[in-house]
Amino acid sequence: MSTPREFDELRADPDHLRRGRRATELIEKNGQRSIELARIRSDAVQGARRDLLMKDTEIAPAMKLSPSRMSRLMKNAPPRERIFFGDGPVRLGVPYRYQTLDRERPVIAAEDAEAAETLTELLGSMSLLAKRYQIEPDRENLPDGDVVLVCGPKSAPVGNTLLQDDPALDMVEHGGRWWIEETATGARHGSPADEPSPEQGDIAYVGRHIRDGRIVVHIAGIHTVGSLGAAHYLAANLPSLFAETGDTSCSLVVGCTVAGREITGSTLVAGPFVW
Repeated sequence: MSTPREFDELRADPDHLRRGRRATELIEKNGQRSIELARIRSDAVQGARRDLLMKDTEIAPAMKLSPSRMSRLMKNAPPRERIFFGDGPVRLGVPYRYQTLDRERPVIAAEDAEAAETLTELLGSMSLLAKRYQIEPDRENLPDGDVVLVCGPKSAPVGNTLLQDDPALDMVEHGGRWWIEETATGARHGSPADEPSPEQGDIAYVGRHIRDGRIVVHIAGIHTVGSLGAAHYLAANLPSLFAETGDTSCSLVVGCTVAGREITGSTLVAGPFVW
């Protein structure tokens, strides 16, 4: 939560616009942390039930709550798996590319835009505030705070940098196509769209990095529809994925089937690898 020093500095800031902007940031930040505290409390109650074999009538007074209030709080508590994306707010980035039509202009792939919508809905369902930004083709750095990055190694340098930090998986170019490679075995996973007899579908890399006290979730499809498939998979499987990996750095390979641009199914191809 905000410290007394932060409040004093905010009150004393003579710049009206900066003071108002910073106040908004702190409201968002503190609101997200309050929700995370509610999740931590819910997790503590569940832990007392499971590990200490305590009844709710014993837990409630120990946590300075009435049984009825604790029951209401537990019903409204955010899910445990929300911390897969951090405390929030979450900066959600998709790349734009320069394309020449009547003139050169930045464009966002339709699949990337739809993946961002799916991820925004997923984050919102867990009371995480999503704030969009665009990833420039030359971007090397991440924004502050928790981040979800939909970006392959060819889209911007930051995508390649994150992949280099993953000891379990990498994306490599070989034989005129891209692959997701398992570091330990050398096994490669390719997109069905690139096979000699192409099929409608794709695969994607998903990585969760714990970096400098924050969470960075990195999604990179072999093709743009693969990123949409990864978003589809997370929306459908996050509770079971988090139950397996917990609050760790990890990565996995996800596959999807497609009809046109619509995802008809998504599945785990390899992993998750915890590191």
